[in-house]
Amino acid sequence: MIKFTYYGHSCFGIDINGSQVLLDPFISPNPLAREIDIAKIQADVIFLTHGHRDHVSDLEKIATENTTIVANFEVASWFGKKGYNTEGMNQGGTWSGDFGSVRLVNAIHSSSLPDGSYGGNPLGFVFMTSDLTFYVAGDTALTLDMKLISDLCGKVDLAILPIGGHFTMDAKDAIMAARMVNTSKVIGCHYDTFVPIEIDHDRTRQIFEEAGIQLKLPVIGEQFTF
Repeated sequence: MIKFTYYGHSCFGIDINGSQVLLDPFISPNPLAREIDIAKIQADVIFLTHGHRDHVSDLEKIATENTTIVANFEVASWFGKKGYNTEGMNQGGTWSGDFGSVRLVNAIHSSSLPDGSYGGNPLGFVFMTSDLTFYVAGDTALTLDMKLISDLCGKVDLAILPIGGHFTMDAKDAIMAARMVNTSKVIGCHYDTFVPIEIDHDRTRQIFEEAGIQLKLPVIGEQFTF
């Protein structure tokens, strides 16, 4: 079993057989996550889908000298110049660690860094562990590239997908994405943080249920296992 903790927006802590993984750390600037104490968050590896502030703002408060930051080349280089331990990669690459491997896949979005500098191409990640294979889409529009994921990485047990629309896929597009990667389990993210991405929770759950896909809309601070 793998334990997930939702910290709001697109940020998840994931305990994979004792390895502490963190996705897109944006917590303290998010008023919906005001109850989260980031001083208690530990991360052996931080994965960044892209460089926007709402995905990297708390990295420097959480990362230590023992933390590895995995991101595209431009984002990794930017944090590397600040003295952090980074692994700069790009689409098509596979990162290997103690808990398994992670394949870097395409995402359709934009990317810049907090100082406005070029942030390279955004990423999605496919985590392949002994317990679970799961897809982290990152900020993305719906793309036919998603059809390649199960061919490249095998059965996808669940997908973490943005559902807020406006900047990314909405719920209806996320249902199509789930079908493309051949999964029936979705964890929603990138919703409610800002006015343009607020969603109707009941309606969203309904359309996923009608599509025959299980949807989890986690509460900020909630821990759950798969």
